[in-house]
Amino acid sequence: MEIKQNASAGTTESSDIMITIGKNSGQGIQIDLDSSVEKQFGRQIREKIQETLTNLSVTDAKVQAIDKGALDCTIQARTVAAVYRAAGEENVDWQVLNTWNA
Repeated sequence: MEIKQNASAGTTESSDIMITIGKNSGQGIQIDLDSSVEKQFGRQIREKIQETLTNLSVTDAKVQAIDKGALDCTIQARTVAAVYRAAGEENVDWQVLNTWNA
């Protein structure tokens, strides 16, 4: 999926994460994380974002994540929403998303 514009999803409320995604043409995936639990879970949060981007076939993107203790399912949902908004996609293929959890 190609990132066409900047977009975000989520909030900075407790137990949530705000994902902002934008173009990073030809430079791969860059993830900047600001988290209150970065020392304990920073690597896991980055891996979940990266895994979700890989599943969505996103190869070039700049991601800013502001985490306030979100669970993996929230991180995944916010990343999916931000990518779809950034790509201008309005139709979500729920069957494909369901296969990730199998």
